[in-house]
Amino acid sequence: MKSKAELDALYAQANRLGIGGPFGMYIGQDDKAPENYALTLFQSGLGMPDRDYYLSNDAKLVETRAKYLQHLTNVLTLAGEANAAARAKAVLDLETKIARVHWTKTDSRDANKTYNKMTVAELSKKAPGFNFKGLLSGIGANVDSLIVAQPSAVAGEAAIVAKAPIGVLKDQLLVQSLDGYSAYLPSAFDKESFAFYGNTLNGTPEQEARWKRGVDFTTAALGDDVSQLYVAKYFPPETKAAADQLVKNVIAAMDRRIDTLEWMAPETKVKAHAKLAAFTPKIGYPSQWRDMNGLQIDRNDVLGNAMRSAEFEHAYELGKLGGPIRRWEWGMTPMTINAYANFGMIEIVFPAAILQPPFFDPNADPAVNYGGIGAVIGHELSHHFDDQGAKYDSTGKLIDWWTPGDTKAFTSRLDKLEQQYNAYEPLPGKHVNGKLTMGENVADLAGLTVAHDAYIASLGGKEPPVIDGMSADQRFYLGWAQVWRRNYREANLLNRLLTDPHSPSPQRTDIVRNMDPWYPAYNVQQGQKLYLAPADRVRIW
Repeated sequence: MKSKAELDALYAQANRLGIGGPFGMYIGQDDKAPENYALTLFQSGLGMPDRDYYLSNDAKLVETRAKYLQHLTNVLTLAGEANAAARAKAVLDLETKIARVHWTKTDSRDANKTYNKMTVAELSKKAPGFNFKGLLSGIGANVDSLIVAQPSAVAGEAAIVAKAPIGVLKDQLLVQSLDGYSAYLPSAFDKESFAFYGNTLNGTPEQEARWKRGVDFTTAALGDDVSQLYVAKYFPPETKAAADQLVKNVIAAMDRRIDTLEWMAPETKVKAHAKLAAFTPKIGYPSQWRDMNGLQIDRNDVLGNAMRSAEFEHAYELGKLGGPIRRWEWGMTPMTINAYANFGMIEIVFPAAILQPPFFDPNADPAVNYGGIGAVIGHELSHHFDDQGAKYDSTGKLIDWWTPGDTKAFTSRLDKLEQQYNAYEPLPGKHVNGKLTMGENVADLAGLTVAHDAYIASLGGKEPPVIDGMSADQRFYLGWAQVWRRNYREANLLNRLLTDPHSPSPQRTDIVRNMDPWYPAYNVQQGQKLYLAPADRVRIW
């Protein structure tokens, strides 16, 4: 690149290869026209996870910042560049300016604030200093309009890029390119990238075995091909059938609970029932698989394979524009131990890998299953009715469908839950961010509540057995606790507290404090650590 006139084309090339630049982009459903795909532009341009890593005076973050500066220096040195230390400092200064204009994680999770549809011409006017039309053309997105998630941040980034020396912009992209593809470069690059992103940021003492990283690379490049092998070997039809039934029972329990809500208006309850009836649960694996024809793989060219895979994926995503919504598509592979809610699709998705112990065992005691996977199902289901999911109607459209009274009553309960979580202190002086984690905390509370209802209903009026001296309710809550057993390294926990919308696992487990049946189950008494007075327990669902 000889002049900034070429910058849009260079950033476009980087985007096609999955390399970060100051402007991130993805193709997804249009929140206000969910039958159409749209391109969303969002803030980017940082080498560390969040703006706080650049701007906070916290001692740990100041230390991390110094190590990041050393990392930048090391990468430029490995690349054979002269004056690496001074150039690294210039890159850090550039990213610090970008961090100052970035929105917080809390604001960036607000569906209304981040829906800003505009024409490309309007974007160029609101964010002068960068050729957005050239960037979009360079990635192959010939669109007239797009959604801008954080308009002020994008405008700020455009101004920063316009003023930045061309050499600093090139150095930043050089480091991001080498970090992004470090796994496929000489081992010195791989080790340097891991030293910062694995060890410093997350406290991980050593890399995974080489063969595991190879499996991850193959799975990322050929997800659906690997998935078919996994499902055939590890997900028998009887497990899927048992999971399907449990999902139906939890949805039915949620349907019944809507009628009992004192804070929701009757007309809103009708719409809530309609939304629940529109749900598509996806269990195990997709109903169809992607066609990977066209991806060129050369067993002697691992770096080329990685690059061609990124470009193949880019072209696949770009191909969605102007086409029908691919409702069969999954956002996770069946091998992923996780689950998710998709507001636009009105769906909840549970990959095969989470449908195993400790979350689920078709041969286990139902109380434990309902406390484990049942609560996870309820969690994902309730996301569609949490502080963000409730903004989407039964068609997946972002629209106000609650009455003002519903919203006021719901919000007052959220405020109480936020205060409860703000009080948790997982690390000395470091508290949970109750606003950032609100959606997940609400979903935990609702999910466990609805799963308990579903379990009681599944008994059909029969008295549940006592097993190993434990009552049914004790086993139910034990099932919940078992799925959150986790150890954190301090650096990873600090990273999560700043960036993760989920509370740490111990605090997720403690949501039981708000549930009345938990108290007699374990004979929890006033004065004990987790006791909450009845008036202080948050009741939403």
